[in-house]
Amino acid sequence: MSGAMREQSPFRRVVADFCANKVAVAGLVTLVIIVALAVFASLIAPQNPYDLAQLDIMDGRQPPGATSMDGLVFWLGTDDQGRDMLSGILYGLRISLIVGAGSAAVAGIVGSSLGLAAAYAGGRIEAAIMRLVDLQLSFPAILVALMILAFIGKGVGNVMLALVIVEWASYARTARAAALSERAREYIEAAEGLALPRSRVVFGHLLPNCLPPLIVIGTIQVARAIALEATLSFLGLGVPITEPSLGLLIANGYQYMLSGKYWISFYPGIALLITIVSINLVGDQLRDVLNPRLQR
Repeated sequence: MSGAMREQSPFRRVVADFCANKVAVAGLVTLVIIVALAVFASLIAPQNPYDLAQLDIMDGRQPPGATSMDGLVFWLGTDDQGRDMLSGILYGLRISLIVGAGSAAVAGIVGSSLGLAAAYAGGRIEAAIMRLVDLQLSFPAILVALMILAFIGKGVGNVMLALVIVEWASYARTARAAALSERAREYIEAAEGLALPRSRVVFGHLLPNCLPPLIVIGTIQVARAIALEATLSFLGLGVPITEPSLGLLIANGYQYMLSGKYWISFYPGIALLITIVSINLVGDQLRDVLNPRLQR
């Protein structure tokens, strides 16, 4: 009876297996806190760091714990423009998460659709899609993104477009590999025997059974997209200064590192590191939970 109940409750099994890893649970809790801080940044942040009326150039490069003339305590110091670093990090988290999660979601939809189409159609369609995937993956992602942004310019939308272009191929390869193992199963043959439309067979029957590996790679791609966006912004081709991310905050303080103003780059770097590590911890545990062959 208990075995039947476990078979009827796969979600509970996944949750129980995930919670068995305390490090992954800590990563998930940390990630939830980070997302909450980003969502409610406008309510939590001591100031709006990009409202010129709230800035004073005389507060520029103040060390952590300094106090402004208005009595505002800069717990993490200020940058060269007098912006509170704590507020800047909270607002920067929002942009980084939007770019990372948004680009990963769009790339997942595009890449998964093409991968499923390649596995289901086969023949020339599969060959054409997979040759395009191989071509895409043969170039370093950062190099492709740099070339795209050098051509179309910086901006949140443009960065997301560049990341979608460099990320979709990973989803396509994963979706094709998962779909090929499901393609010959009985339920697909039964759906085809009922003369169901191809779109319904692919997205209604094939896709749901290919979701576990796609969910895993999706979490990893979110962390990768955040890291790539930070790199692009650090190099000056990412988001504009009016919508700064963590990468741009790090870049703003890089020139002051040797003069002892470490906090301008250090604290945004720590925030970026914690965000990426927490996402990767969740993704690694999901990989173990959703793929029985990798369970320890």
